Amino acid sequence: MRMLIAEDDRMTADTLAKRLKEEHYAVDVCYDGQEAWAYLNSAAYDVAVLDIMMPGMDGMTLVRRLRSADIHTPVLLLTARDAVSDRVEGLNAGADDYLVKPFAFEELSARLRVLTRRTKQTTNRFALCDLVVDADRRTASRGEEEIALTSREYALLEYMIRNKGRVLSRNQILEHVWSYDYEGASNMVDVYIRTLRRKIDEGRAVKLIHTVRYAGYVLKEG
Repeated sequence: MRMLIAEDDRMTADTLAKRLKEEHYAVDVCYDGQEAWAYLNSAAYDVAVLDIMMPGMDGMTLVRRLRSADIHTPVLLLTARDAVSDRVEGLNAGADDYLVKPFAFEELSARLRVLTRRTKQTTNRFALCDLVVDADRRTASRGEEEIALTSREYALLEYMIRNKGRVLSRNQILEHVWSYDYEGASNMVDVYIRTLRRKIDEGRAVKLIHTVRYAGYVLKEG
């Protein structure tokens, strides 16, 4: 899943990004509200974490602009203010959740899982044939066999199974699984698909990862 962090404290933003990347998110980071507005207008994010007190445009104003522009990306607001009135204002502005600093990373992570579950479907457990992906535990298995995946392989598989039956172009995959700062080889999607196909499909009668010529890849039975 792809996430945007907008936080003017660079140390906080970079630390959060590092921890969330370890949890298999593709993370973009910016440090002011105007830049966050540009990011959210140029790409589809699964969730955005926005600090309220940012230069350029504060988090409250940004959320209002997003909702006015019919952009419904789930938003979790971060703030140092703990007054009930501040929390109510943030939720009324269109935010989906609100977290007061300082906070434990584990609580932030749990709240993000709830937000993405709420917008995608009622469960974070996905299945296709005998393949099961548990987005809460970050695990994948086929039948009784658990499949060992790297962080990037898991992120790719989760994106594909969330969109099972849908043909995903290379650009769509890059946009959701890699972040804007990716500067690797242009064939990286193909490389990871080959590796994932070996782990998911090799030696199995039913193949799940399929190439659609000139279009991209799709996860489906048969």
